[in-house]
Amino acid sequence: MLHPVVASWNGAMALLVSTRALGRRRALLDDFSVPPPSETGRGDDLRLRDVIEHVVCCEVRRFQQRQQQRRFDRVLTDRQIAAAAAKGKVDPAGKTSECAVDLESAVAAALQGFEDGLYLVIIDDVERHSLDEIVHLRDDSRLVFLRLTFLAGA
Repeated sequence: MLHPVVASWNGAMALLVSTRALGRRRALLDDFSVPPPSETGRGDDLRLRDVIEHVVCCEVRRFQQRQQQRRFDRVLTDRQIAAAAAKGKVDPAGKTSECAVDLESAVAAALQGFEDGLYLVIIDDVERHSLDEIVHLRDDSRLVFLRLTFLAGA
């Protein structure tokens, strides 16, 4: 897990992203980092929609890279085999089935989810309310995506 203030991306500063859900002690995912949006440079004003789009694009790219890596068989060391066996599954990869991800659809779904109130975005301990709200990111900014839990019948 990354330190909450000093995250790095290929040796450069990066934004730390956390995912949480109301009513759960544990995070939905391990914290991860994304490079600062390069289109505008660091510290420039961005809209919240730009930040969400940037995070989604980074994660879709990572997902596609993991899929590409799994297409090839890997030679596992004895240690990797033992560790995988302890978890219950030894997998040398070599999978050819791919799940295609449409980047535009993923971004649209994330933006619609925010507008529909399915999750909140908190940047540097400040809740953001509008996709068109201007946000100021620093090299050590922390983004929290907080999934909301709805009550039955609500």
